[in-house]
Amino acid sequence: MTDESLADRVAALERRLDALESTGAAAPPVPDDVFWALDGLKARTDNGVLFTGTVELPTGEHYDWQYGTPVPALLEADWSAWADRLAALGHPVRLRLLHRILTGARTTAELADDEELGTTGQLYHHLRHLVAAGWLQSAARGRYAVPPERVVPLLVILSGVRT
Repeated sequence: MTDESLADRVAALERRLDALESTGAAAPPVPDDVFWALDGLKARTDNGVLFTGTVELPTGEHYDWQYGTPVPALLEADWSAWADRLAALGHPVRLRLLHRILTGARTTAELADDEELGTTGQLYHHLRHLVAAGWLQSAARGRYAVPPERVVPLLVILSGVRT
């Protein structure tokens, strides 16, 4: 490429830029879509709660999930009926168990290697609580997994208490 052709090309680009600037053309405004999920919910109802997520775990598992419910149904429900499910999450060892399982440890042998989870007896005690509350399922003998329908709700709860 010669210096002359490069100079011609730069001049042509400068003319095009001048033409665009003289017409007042600007980049299109970025839409304010901070509340895109909320806007979608409002299009369907004026009094509801929605949570949704797309999750890729370190294990390679992928979950797309959403759940919505009308607020009146939540306010009319007996919240005490959910106490066991919430209580199961209220112990540091159980939260560590869920974390370890979501990040790849699946067998009782793998979990027992983590000294912070306590003795084998304590480990089974906490696993039973999590299974009974629905936060874990026994995929096979000695293998555990968070049920797919619980992955996003668990992460939503943790997101809500994170601050």
